[in-house]
Amino acid sequence: MLGFIAKLYGKVADVRNRLYDQGVFHSERLPARTISIGNITAGGTGKTPLVAYVADVLAARGEKVCILTRGYGRRDESMRVLVSDRERVLEGPDAAGDEPVELARHLLGKAVVIADADRISSAEWAGRRFKPTVFILDDGFQHRRAARHLDIVCIDATDPFGGEQMLPAGRLREPLHNLARADVVVITRSNLRPNVSQTKRRIAELAPDAKIFEAARHETGCEAARGHAAYAFCGIGNPDAFFEQLRGEALSLAGTRSFRDHWSYQRSDIAAVEEAARQVHADLLVTTRKDAVKLDPAWFTMPYHVLDLEIVLDDPTGFAALL
Repeated sequence: MLGFIAKLYGKVADVRNRLYDQGVFHSERLPARTISIGNITAGGTGKTPLVAYVADVLAARGEKVCILTRGYGRRDESMRVLVSDRERVLEGPDAAGDEPVELARHLLGKAVVIADADRISSAEWAGRRFKPTVFILDDGFQHRRAARHLDIVCIDATDPFGGEQMLPAGRLREPLHNLARADVVVITRSNLRPNVSQTKRRIAELAPDAKIFEAARHETGCEAARGHAAYAFCGIGNPDAFFEQLRGEALSLAGTRSFRDHWSYQRSDIAAVEEAARQVHADLLVTTRKDAVKLDPAWFTMPYHVLDLEIVLDDPTGFAALL
């Protein structure tokens, strides 16, 4: 049954793409240069850190950056929410979603962040109010209603092609041959796989005109957690990659706990995490920046440490020249 639904899902995706390619469906230009950053698989591919990286590069050039994101997991996804006006973070994760708040905090002073399912309408509104010189579409590869000048796709080195099956049988959001639309492909978490040459060859076959880059991820702040028996927890799209990353950073993990992506934490969740940590004699909790935006320090009786991450591209100059 799953296989039948997956085939149907893939055919619908192909028909929709064909209608855009043929001009039956129209892509609308936003009021400034537009860069889309997305993926072809569901789940965590390291897209949000790359959005922040691109915004940092553009802001350093003096660009007025506006990030348009849907804001998954927020209380009312039908509403437009101004998450940050560049100078202030205006909303929390309940109203805005965890990833928009994470981006807004990281990019304070550098980017406007708007959560809205209708990117066209929100771009027009932002154009009038903030006069951005560049838009970044967060999770925009399948959002073809918004035209873009550059299409960047993230491919996770730890699971590059989602089992080569469409949802719900696999993790593909559209058939792999549609990767040909990409202008740039970034292989994320490349440091977790010693050799990504086979993945690069496959990408080159699927998207022969795309520039391919490798992006290593390093959790920063790990020094404070080394020497402890750490218990790691998170609610992200690819928790196993996070735990693997921590072990690669020489953290001693006594145990791990994963929640669903965009999990809305309650005090009881932290109490359960702490109880599990004590049972394995852990003396420190560690989690991600995305999770931290939804956590109240008052919930903790054990010390906890929030890890940030740094993206290191194999050719940062070449990548920046395309933006």
